[in-house]
Amino acid sequence: MSAAATSETRGFETEAKQLLRLMIHSLYSNREIFLRELVSNASDAADKLRFAALGNDSLYEGEPELRVRVDWDPEARTLMVADTGIGMSRDEVIAHLGTIAKSGTADFLQNLTGDQRKDAQLIGQFGVGFYSAFIVADRVEVFTRKAGAPPEEGVHWESTGESDYQVATTTRPERGTTVVLHLKEDAGEFCERFRLRNIIKTYSDHISIPVYLRKDRDEDGDAGAQEDAWEQVNDGRALWTLPRTEVSEEEYKTFYKHIAHDFEDPLSWSHNKVEGKLEYTSLLYLPARAPFDLWNRDKPRGLKLYVQRVFIMDDAEQFLPLYLRFIKGVVDSNDLSLNVSREILQRDPKIDSMRSALTKRALDMLNKLAADQPEEYQKFWDEFGLVLKEGPAEDFSNQEKILNLFRFASTHSGPEQTVSLKEYLERMKEGQDKIYFLVADSYSSATTSPHLEVFRDKGVEVLLLSDRIDDWLMAQLSEFQDVSFQDVARGDLDLGSLEDEAEKEEQKAAAEEMAPLVERLKTALGAEVQEVRVTHRLKESPACLVVGEHDLGLQMRKIMEAAGQKVPDSKPIFEVNPGHRLIQRLSAESNEDRFAELAHILFDQAALAEGEMPKDAGAYVARMNRLLGELMS
Repeated sequence: MSAAATSETRGFETEAKQLLRLMIHSLYSNREIFLRELVSNASDAADKLRFAALGNDSLYEGEPELRVRVDWDPEARTLMVADTGIGMSRDEVIAHLGTIAKSGTADFLQNLTGDQRKDAQLIGQFGVGFYSAFIVADRVEVFTRKAGAPPEEGVHWESTGESDYQVATTTRPERGTTVVLHLKEDAGEFCERFRLRNIIKTYSDHISIPVYLRKDRDEDGDAGAQEDAWEQVNDGRALWTLPRTEVSEEEYKTFYKHIAHDFEDPLSWSHNKVEGKLEYTSLLYLPARAPFDLWNRDKPRGLKLYVQRVFIMDDAEQFLPLYLRFIKGVVDSNDLSLNVSREILQRDPKIDSMRSALTKRALDMLNKLAADQPEEYQKFWDEFGLVLKEGPAEDFSNQEKILNLFRFASTHSGPEQTVSLKEYLERMKEGQDKIYFLVADSYSSATTSPHLEVFRDKGVEVLLLSDRIDDWLMAQLSEFQDVSFQDVARGDLDLGSLEDEAEKEEQKAAAEEMAPLVERLKTALGAEVQEVRVTHRLKESPACLVVGEHDLGLQMRKIMEAAGQKVPDSKPIFEVNPGHRLIQRLSAESNEDRFAELAHILFDQAALAEGEMPKDAGAYVARMNRLLGELMS
């Protein structure tokens, strides 16, 4: 096959050009991170070759050294990062370098504001990786060959970071990848040895394979190919293997950015060595921001797994439950086999013990952050609270630990100033024996719900839940620290000792007095309601709708309907306030047709107050127009 036949020009995927341009401008003030990303990619490639060679030693091709070399040429204005790692085939080059390989790209672009500082944070959340090379280069070339492939199956990739790229077959004797950056006019600083050395020490000192920087030509003439022409710049020790006392805060942060490919510092971390029946080291990190693909359940996720310091796999999901999928980090075991696979991990009882211990350590890290730095914890909750809410149903053994981490808006706080369940219990009213909560579509609709009226009247705090998952979540919970939960919009409302005997007698008398009205309402509303009854939960509103004790909540019904699932048939309970003048006026209405008209208006208004549209909006409007016409005549 001729060279011409193996060369082609291909377009970047949709939105790649826009993303590259925005990234280049937004990260201009922190351009040096490109070298961190390229060295990190080279290190990953070396780790992958080491793992692949466990089962096929010939992949080393007689050259077992794994390394990264950084070279530069001030006259040609080029910078080169070369590794002896796994390399890439032509198909892998197209897949990895021709695609912005992140789900949620469109959402990411919509969130960009034009403010460089804010956009830089978003780009860090999205990830930069290989494409950061275009921050300092107006042209980038990649020369690579997959380990084990013949020399003539080398690949040459080239692009200016605009709308397309070129990919061609070439001969490459050595395995691995070489990235050549043709630097922009204003990027000359990256052809200075001192600058390059400082960047590598700052960002890549922890890389576990040697990172070499060529010595100055003034020192060694033109001896670039000789071994003594290179200086190892990084320390080369795996950071997680060091005692905590020997690792600085800055080193922990830098290592996080390497393994997570993140732009921001982590919120917290936990470094621990376990000795005894099982021996392993873990280093867990809590990110500051959620990635855009957090809700993509098909995305690989998990910890980096090492066995006796040998890299085994990325994204080993067996060590943490799915509700902790935002945790990043490393686990290094002395007890697992070097040829361990994902299938073996799923069957190995040692993994169950490690998973249990690592889960508790992650939850302890979160509890410590919540106790010591509540403002930082609130940032975590805003980013990852929805994911953590999956925990109580998934991990019953740690349910109380997880519930301790939850934060809620409430009638006594607000959307920004949330409350924990422990704080809620501490400020419960005398005589209160339940944790009251309300689920609504939004915080604003929750705060205006008529179901809160009796609680406001008595000064009782109610938790306000408005996430889509909340209806499902609360169905999984029965109690916290032996105090049961009660939905204030579901079933019979029992205030227990919060009501005295006089109030209970008054309610009983009102129910008896309004019994004829209740029967008339049942007749008027017919099949639209499950039941009609007098309520004591209302103080200002004339009526409200209540969900049956064992029926689906409104939020869950909407989720199931949106997913195209069959929703169990159920009808609301219609409760009326005997002290409201509209109800008293309705009770006195003798015209049954007009009575039915008014009853339906009150029923539909109660639905609107719950954030639900009337089943027949046209009929509701017609009734309201007739009523208004009567009032205006």
